[in-house]
Amino acid sequence: MPPEWPPLPSNTGKTRRILDIDGRVRHLRIDDEIVRQQTGSDRKIIVFQKILIVEDDRVEFRFGYYMIGVKPKARGRWVWGQFCLLIPQEDLLALMEEAGARGWFGS
Repeated sequence: MPPEWPPLPSNTGKTRRILDIDGRVRHLRIDDEIVRQQTGSDRKIIVFQKILIVEDDRVEFRFGYYMIGVKPKARGRWVWGQFCLLIPQEDLLALMEEAGARGWFGS
């Protein structure tokens, strides 16, 4: 990551509210996250998160990404990607290996 980019936000331990498909408010706690600069890009950071769905006490996983913003209000800062993640195979394998090493998938 080039030194001129701002620090990447950390979400570990934070709780987020989302609306599920039925319109109910759900609370997600981000228990852990793995971040990796995408191979071949200094403007995209891939994020793999282990999330607790608070209402159900259920663990799920989320892939996402940050990009350096280019629109005037977001220019030069990290913004959460709004589209589906496209990820090189080597990055996916590295994220899965790290998640396994952290014990995300149980025994």
